[in-house]
Amino acid sequence: MQKGEFKHTIRQDLKDIYQFYLNQEARDRLTHMSRLRRWLSLLIWLFKSLLYKLAPVRRILLIISLVLFFSFNITFTVGHFRIDPGLKGFGFIILLLVLMLELKDKLLAHNELEAGRAVQFALMPKKNPELKGWDIWLFTRPAREVGGDLVDYLKFPDNRLGIALGDVAGKGLGAALFMAKLQATIRAIAPQFRSLTKLGKHLNAIFCRDGLPERFISLVYFELKPDNGTIHILNAGHLPPLIVQNKTVKEIDHGTAALGLKKNITFQDQCIELKPEDVFVVYSDGITEARNAEDEFFGERRLWEFLKVTEYLSVKEMGQHIIQEVDRFIGDAKISDDLSLIILKRLKS
Repeated sequence: MQKGEFKHTIRQDLKDIYQFYLNQEARDRLTHMSRLRRWLSLLIWLFKSLLYKLAPVRRILLIISLVLFFSFNITFTVGHFRIDPGLKGFGFIILLLVLMLELKDKLLAHNELEAGRAVQFALMPKKNPELKGWDIWLFTRPAREVGGDLVDYLKFPDNRLGIALGDVAGKGLGAALFMAKLQATIRAIAPQFRSLTKLGKHLNAIFCRDGLPERFISLVYFELKPDNGTIHILNAGHLPPLIVQNKTVKEIDHGTAALGLKKNITFQDQCIELKPEDVFVVYSDGITEARNAEDEFFGERRLWEFLKVTEYLSVKEMGQHIIQEVDRFIGDAKISDDLSLIILKRLKS
């Protein structure tokens, strides 16, 4: 362990406890209290939240262990013998038992997530797609063991190339399962539709039918051809893609609502034309909403400025520099969202 790492780890763990066990309402209430009252309320609320998150039997065991552990020494005298039942030690053993049970559950869940991560990694593209006249780079990195971002591509018999970047609302295993469904659905039905308007309508119908409340998907799916600067874009509730051209950055028009939010949405087939050396960028909000230790966002302005000064590089170099800059900005802060990025450059003939 390096110098200062222990202190940083403890500080980060305490911050995680604070955010996990207290909701936003409780945190806001604490800010308006005096110091003494704030600390007392914090300890009480943390303990109550801990109890509510435990299973009922373990909740009772924890309370018993604390009562025994903090109880006065009780001794019995039988004849000439003085007996100390060791209630404090018994309370410690019960507390240790609860800890062991919770650790067991955590390790089992971690092993399952690691297995899910391996499956998710196997479903992802192993290399960047190749298309004549284009330089293409794809990247995604989950914030946790499994992620809710999709970065994928598929090739069609007529040499078209379809590329997708999707972002499932939420995090963790639930988002990862929805991501896998999105990937499988796109791969299954995209070859059936030449119209992105119809493709969007069909995808939305599927996720409205099979989705869950408050679980929706933003998606940018686009298609391009070899030696052709035309890109057809379907944007379902995602951040607008960017065009970098002669050290200027501009957004493409916003798309429609995200998939799974509501039925009967009319999706648009947006069409743009890129000139040689123009750069096309699609990214997830994990890039712009990355936060540092001061709780500042990386933001669109930093991304745009970085794109302007790196557009002369290859797309791989551009992408790697952007991810490195985001990581440098985050520093020791905890990564809160998946990072996904797609960069294309139209090559000279």
